[in-house]
Amino acid sequence: MIAFAVAAALLASAGARPAEMRYRGGISVRGGAASQSDMLERLRSGEGFVAALDQSGGSTPGALEAYGVPESAYNDETEMFDLVHQMRERVATGLDERCVGAILFEDTMDRKFEGRPAPAYLWSKRIVPLLKCDKGLEAERDGCQVMKEIPGLEKTLARAKLLGIAGTKMRSRIGAANEEGIKSVVKQQFALAKRICRCGLVPIVEPEVDAFIGDKGHAEEILLNALHAELHLLQPGELIMLKLTLPDIDDLYASCVAHPNVVRVLALSGGFDRAEACARLKRQSGVIASFSRALTEGLSRDMDDATFSKALDASCAALYDASFKK
Repeated sequence: MIAFAVAAALLASAGARPAEMRYRGGISVRGGAASQSDMLERLRSGEGFVAALDQSGGSTPGALEAYGVPESAYNDETEMFDLVHQMRERVATGLDERCVGAILFEDTMDRKFEGRPAPAYLWSKRIVPLLKCDKGLEAERDGCQVMKEIPGLEKTLARAKLLGIAGTKMRSRIGAANEEGIKSVVKQQFALAKRICRCGLVPIVEPEVDAFIGDKGHAEEILLNALHAELHLLQPGELIMLKLTLPDIDDLYASCVAHPNVVRVLALSGGFDRAEACARLKRQSGVIASFSRALTEGLSRDMDDATFSKALDASCAALYDASFKK
């Protein structure tokens, strides 16, 4: 099965990859055409990782708990999101040139970092702002979970573009090596990706394989072939990124890295701690980190600024090294 996908990728990527790729719609960012091309180039070839700062309502309590903020510290969702924004702002202000992009929750997109709109603040540091646009998962079927409908997607994307967002991310879950379930996940992801491309943004396709299922390796083989079946149908101007679970077979997704429609392949930490996630990432050529829990691991609200900065710097160094010092 792997051989089929690799062969498909080699056919798709025959010849040199063009230095300039035009993508449908363009990225509408305040600052003009130079910023649009700069953002795409930063995503495509920048040396750095992508910070995942997009914890949803469901995962936010756990993220806050790990940060030293118990559930007893807030009374409702509004207070919870205020507290997690404080955490995100503290992380965002400490990121540097080793970070090429940051995925934001929709609530964060409308807030400020250091008194400036969050997307504009990030791009002032050459960190490309990206938006988590999915609305969660449906109940499991065929061992997998597709995304819920996303009402008003195009309207949200139009607003995101005005705020300087360059791309999106949407997550599905693969919980078993079920071919029908995996195909459904991937087909839905790419159908949405095409809509996002038409809106002038670069979608991150994230069909996450549960890292702790018994048939993970087989599920990843099925996923690889499903990805290439959909990549083959993309038009030359439809550019995407992929965000994938660190695979059991090293360099399993090398053919995706080489595909002309793929701007970048990102790895999620998927429940592994930072040391394990980075060790696995070092074995994946051309793949960069896009970690959430592994990025903020060890950070605490109670740290003074100097201690926090030192801990975040160590985390950034680990993610950068795993992405580029293979």
